[in-house]
Amino acid sequence: MTWMNLLRCSFRRRDALVAGDGTSLPDGAVGAVTGVGAVNGAVNGAVGGLGDFLRFFRSWVTNPLRVAAIAPSGDPLARLMTQEIAPFDGPIIELGPGTGVFTRALLARGVAESDLTLIEYGGEFLPGLQRRFPEARIVQMDAAELSGAGLFEGCPVGAVISGLPLLSMSPAKVEGILAGAFSHMREGGAVYQFTYGPRCPVPRPILDRLGLEASHIGGTVRNLPPAAVYRISRRAD
Repeated sequence: MTWMNLLRCSFRRRDALVAGDGTSLPDGAVGAVTGVGAVNGAVNGAVGGLGDFLRFFRSWVTNPLRVAAIAPSGDPLARLMTQEIAPFDGPIIELGPGTGVFTRALLARGVAESDLTLIEYGGEFLPGLQRRFPEARIVQMDAAELSGAGLFEGCPVGAVISGLPLLSMSPAKVEGILAGAFSHMREGGAVYQFTYGPRCPVPRPILDRLGLEASHIGGTVRNLPPAAVYRISRRAD
């Protein structure tokens, strides 16, 4: 089954998929979409197996602009996103944790679970996050409202890991998310953002207005789609 046929089948039977328990995928689509999940480590046990992948896929079908990817990110991308994080960088914010792939990578880097604040808008992901990361602070909110949330009074964060689909958001929303992230950031901290696009997903005018710079720190073809990671930090005076 081609990707275009998969997408047509997915949207043609959208109601059955979203309302079902994950077993009502269109004929022929299960092998194709779970193949994507296997590439990204979702089906082979990296996070939560087939159930996680189908939950992610249903969310994508329901709201493709909010979720923006057909499957959770894979382990290679998670390691790349967190490779510069050290245990003493906490507290750390994760934006859009979804099924928790990057969260687990942060824990593997030695970050204490109690030092994590997970900001997730999608209610469908909250029960899984609460079950898997009971010591983390999990907040359901729009990441663009982070600056006024008062979550880190007197305790600035060392890094922000973002799984948000910035390319599908308006410039105003992207700017609000970054402004909010850096309002809680201590000196030397950075936002780590991945993208499926060919360049940094934050437009240059936004970086200029906020006094930020973006550096490409790596990419991986062992993710579907292939992805690149950027470190976004304050410009030196």
